[in-house]
Amino acid sequence: MPQTTRDPASLPRMRRAPLDVLLVEDNPADVLYTHVMFEEVDPDLHLHVVGNGEEALAFLRREGVYGCAPRPALVLLDLNLPRMDGLEVLAHVRADEALRELFVVALISSPAEVEMWAARQTGASDFLPKPVDPAAVRRLLTGGEPSWLEEQPGERLGAVG
Repeated sequence: MPQTTRDPASLPRMRRAPLDVLLVEDNPADVLYTHVMFEEVDPDLHLHVVGNGEEALAFLRREGVYGCAPRPALVLLDLNLPRMDGLEVLAHVRADEALRELFVVALISSPAEVEMWAARQTGASDFLPKPVDPAAVRRLLTGGEPSWLEEQPGERLGAVG
């Protein structure tokens, strides 16, 4: 599946309003860590959090209680979610004409190459290991190369940045 060409790195420099980021994560400790980390990276970022795949799609499609939700410039998507896993959410996003250009970063729990491969094949714009490293977020927001370009075949994913 072709990858999106949208570069979130240009958004912080051009934006007049704070940048909206959607975190799709069901683990409260990871949510708290990500909130703290984003405060360190850029206190002007607005982090929106949903806890499962169904809520993520409702937020992105502005359905129900998310009718006034902003369109995020960046989606951080955990792959292991209740109700609908991250790969299924990603497949729905890439199949939806209104959403397919979103910059979606798959959050992976382990450095398993199969997880990275599945995320890429499903259309992830990039991937990051959990917990997310602040340097990796800075790299995303400043136009650094995608993680998958930094990886060599057979190399295990380590800290990105």
